[in-house]
Amino acid sequence: MHGWIGKLLRVDLTSGKIAVEALDPALARQYIGARGLGTKLMYDEVDPRVDPLSPENKIMFVSGPLTGTFAPAAGRYNVVTKGPLTGTIAASNSGGNWGPELKFAGYDLVIVEGKAASPVYLWIQDDKVEIRDARHLWGQQVPETTEALYAETAADAKVACIGPAGENLSMIAAIMNDMHRAAGRTGVGAVMGSKNLKAIVVRGTGAVTVADKAAFVDAVSRISKMLKNSPGTGYSLRIYGTDANINPMNAVGGLPTANFQESHFPTADKVSGETLAATLLQRTKSCFSCVISCGRVTKVTNPKYKSEGEGPEYETAWCFGPDCAVDDLDAVTKANYLCNEMGLDTISMGSTVACAMEMFQRGIITLKDTEGLRLEFGNAEAMVEAVRLTGLGQGFGKKLQLGSWRLASLYGHPELSMTAKKQEMAAYEPRAAQGIGLEYATSNRGGCHVRGFTVGVEVLSRGATMDKNATEGKAALLVGVQNGTAALDATGACLLSSGGMGPAQYAELMTTATGVPYDVAGYLKTGERIWNLERLWNLKAGLTAADDTLPPRMLNEPIPNGPSKGAVNRLQEMLPEYYSLRGWGPDGVPTPEKLSELALNA
Repeated sequence: MHGWIGKLLRVDLTSGKIAVEALDPALARQYIGARGLGTKLMYDEVDPRVDPLSPENKIMFVSGPLTGTFAPAAGRYNVVTKGPLTGTIAASNSGGNWGPELKFAGYDLVIVEGKAASPVYLWIQDDKVEIRDARHLWGQQVPETTEALYAETAADAKVACIGPAGENLSMIAAIMNDMHRAAGRTGVGAVMGSKNLKAIVVRGTGAVTVADKAAFVDAVSRISKMLKNSPGTGYSLRIYGTDANINPMNAVGGLPTANFQESHFPTADKVSGETLAATLLQRTKSCFSCVISCGRVTKVTNPKYKSEGEGPEYETAWCFGPDCAVDDLDAVTKANYLCNEMGLDTISMGSTVACAMEMFQRGIITLKDTEGLRLEFGNAEAMVEAVRLTGLGQGFGKKLQLGSWRLASLYGHPELSMTAKKQEMAAYEPRAAQGIGLEYATSNRGGCHVRGFTVGVEVLSRGATMDKNATEGKAALLVGVQNGTAALDATGACLLSSGGMGPAQYAELMTTATGVPYDVAGYLKTGERIWNLERLWNLKAGLTAADDTLPPRMLNEPIPNGPSKGAVNRLQEMLPEYYSLRGWGPDGVPTPEKLSELALNA
């Protein structure tokens, strides 16, 4: 095989058995890899009704066929499992260098089963694979764990690990690789912690071959130039990072503020990418084989928050900034560092703090509940302390680590959780951009912007633009974007590259890398197959069309002020058309005809 290595590694932590298996070429062609292949294997091997934190759940680390090649921005892998935060199928995407290293070691994916009797880590060095004792690492934060594993294995190894949050089974725990890259969403870090698996360390000396080297080199050269010449991928993301979105979203009244009570933050520029670049930025940083360089290496010199690391990105700057009504960039950046060190999803963490702040504002929780933590909107010091306590599982952090839906439900107010399918929504106000509201509601892993980034067309002007306030055409737009994103995620390429290239370019890279002919229609059909298989998983897990919804505030409470004043999300104007275009019945279930078309068996 080309692009694909053709092998998977299966590790049973209960028995200690390690096996190498051949990758089925037919499955690889049908589901590509990463998110797609992992979902198919989960569907075939795991009961969707499984307790996500039980030994019966599996967790898969899956690369794509472009991962580890020199295709632009092809450094991604997906962690696929049942997510404890949502109960949905989870495919949490991460960059850096860990995914390519797995390919270099000779594997397309690792499937981890069972549960170790005590903490362990997995050491993969080409064809030498060991389960090693990690009791001395349990309780360590991500940087200390990573450095210790370098010393125990190889200085140039790549480490994916959990911090204290994952060990404590926090519903919002992330898996961190290369210290600063996160597979963050749906609580995948807790699944790793539930298996007593502290880390997977990889060192490989092999390479990824491509089917037509000359054609692949030519395609990479042309497409890299496209990315460099694009205003988004060639300038904005490189100069300001993803945090460049703060000011444009705020300008249209689309920046969720104070737990989505408002949609415009007057001092948003203080936490923007422009301000970050002018103050804390030390240098930019790229993931494997990336020409975009959106990563931010930063340093805070303020004695109160003195530290250094990477980030924040846009979502992080928003959730610890405007969503908590905080405009202190030093505090926001410190909160970001703490999440990386503790192994926490920044979006869910910041949004959970914002939810707690609104409950504090309304008198639903008091200083007695928070154990003295004054969680008032705008209180930067309390926000940072809340993150630290959550990561360590101490004080009020024991409740914050549940995520905002469970936290708010404890106090009888789940409506104050800004979630879809129990996962915190991202930094795009669904009342101000109708399409992104439909995306949050229908996303197969809960409130998520990157499964169908319609706001790129609705607000950020990537390609053709559509009226952000209109519902007409948004269902069709979203179906297309969701299918394209599912296919893109499966390749191992980074979603941000779609700001400068499209399905034709991904199909060309796939064809020249793997030797399997992909045209645009076939490539997008694969994405549709992946999307529908995820839907089937969720239906079998017990989710229904009733879960395709938004928080009541988004549907019933007009934005009170700012550029989008008076807007609500008109989900019911879009959802029936979305189901119809998907080939699903009014109950949100794929029809037999659609399943037959996609070669899926329910």
